[in-house]
Amino acid sequence: MTFKGVLFDFSGTLFRIESAGSWLRAVLDESGVAVPPDEVRRYAMMLAVAGALPGGSAPERIPPELAEVWATRDESADRHRAAYTGLARQVELPAPGLYDALYERHMTPAAWRPYADAAEVLGTLRRAGVGIGVVSNIGWDLRPVFRAYGLDALVDTYVLSYEHGVQKPDARLFRLACEELGQDPHDVLMVGDDRRADGGATELGCSVHFVDHLPVEERPSGLRPVIALAGAGPLT
Repeated sequence: MTFKGVLFDFSGTLFRIESAGSWLRAVLDESGVAVPPDEVRRYAMMLAVAGALPGGSAPERIPPELAEVWATRDESADRHRAAYTGLARQVELPAPGLYDALYERHMTPAAWRPYADAAEVLGTLRRAGVGIGVVSNIGWDLRPVFRAYGLDALVDTYVLSYEHGVQKPDARLFRLACEELGQDPHDVLMVGDDRRADGGATELGCSVHFVDHLPVEERPSGLRPVIALAGAGPLT
């Protein structure tokens, strides 16, 4: 089947967040807080277990006081910040200002890397005349990340949960993305790494293709099948 539009998830699909260790070390260096390397590794592991890094490991446990804000974290910028800084505060870090600094760090382009085949796949789809959208559950504006890596010119529309007050798998986000591409959902493919959230697109009639949420080094060509699925070229 040939698709006229392809929607992509952001985190774990087109881009991957840095490791918890890299995230923490960057913030400690910028903040001027001296922590021995062994302690940095220990703090990073505890933050990862807590699920404090957006786009990183899922929390092993949601504290009861954060359950409600966690469930709706992607519906607004304030809720997203509250959920993730709340999880980070489950770990006693050496300086109180680090919690907000960690949250700010994850919103910077430096904290993200595109998958190796992201530019190739987006570029091939664009040259084939396929409309491209990004549909993300997120609490901040990811457009600067795309611009920093030269991918913004390959995206026709962004539909971000916090800008609309709803989060995937709510079909309204996918419907809006299809409308902005000017395409019927049956002519659109959704590509993501979360079977529940991204699978919500099937409610509208979109086809869905899943990729594995892996580190960049472990998934060098996971997006390439999308080219063939969209009818934009042979499977490589």
